[in-house]
Amino acid sequence: MKIDITNFDGEAAGSIDLDDAIFGLVPREDLIARMVRYQLAKRRAGTHQTQGRSDIARTGKKLYKQKGTGSARHGAASAPQFRGGGRAFGPVVRSHAHDLPKKLRALALKHALSAKAQDGAIIVWSEARAEDSKTKTLKESFAKLGLTNALIIDGATPEANFRLAARNIPEIDVLPVQGINVYDILRRKKLVLTQAAIDALGARFK
Repeated sequence: MKIDITNFDGEAAGSIDLDDAIFGLVPREDLIARMVRYQLAKRRAGTHQTQGRSDIARTGKKLYKQKGTGSARHGAASAPQFRGGGRAFGPVVRSHAHDLPKKLRALALKHALSAKAQDGAIIVWSEARAEDSKTKTLKESFAKLGLTNALIIDGATPEANFRLAARNIPEIDVLPVQGINVYDILRRKKLVLTQAAIDALGARFK
């Protein structure tokens, strides 16, 4: 798949062939959905917890006598059915993460990239570089390019001025190539890749 390369000003700077094994697959929604679920589950804190009946500090005295009242037999005010008692089967601290094979994770990333390519939502830049770290200047440049909602993937280390200028722009994310992931690709309308990022992806999936 051939795609045009542009510079930061939107001017043509040649073209590049995208590897069909990475960008030319027929997207499988099931793989992508499994990967998104894996990512979202893994980042959950899992720190929610309620107090069970053994955690409630209430009197241990028997509520009323065992027999003769016509009511059910109760021996603890901390039972879940009483006001102020513990919660039955409430959430406890745990990890929500689950396993997903490494090969499947890699394949899901390829399918996410292919889905963007199929939608014509991939832009290739020769490089991502800014003269200074001014957010206002970068935001004006993005407005000229029509870039309002995008994930920008650079090489191993994004240029410092560009990263600092872009970090405060809403709906614009800048990541190094090793941080590329399915969820961030899908949540942004455009995917911007630098030549360095494409080279790194090619080496990663070789």
